[in-house]
Amino acid sequence: MKKVLFVAALGMLTLASCKKEYTCTCTDGTGAVTTETAKGKDATDACADASSVINLKVCTPQ
Repeated sequence: MKKVLFVAALGMLTLASCKKEYTCTCTDGTGAVTTETAKGKDATDACADASSVINLKVCTPQ
């Protein structure tokens, strides 16, 4: 019984550490607005990863 509980707890811990998917509104250098999904710890982190300095794309959480 203890082994089953240990395996279940380990499984829940593994799933809890997965990154969640968030929706971001992105604006590129030409002013075009798009909606993208990105994964991260939180919405700000995910949208920061979706942003790009080279393409002048700025993403904010929805």
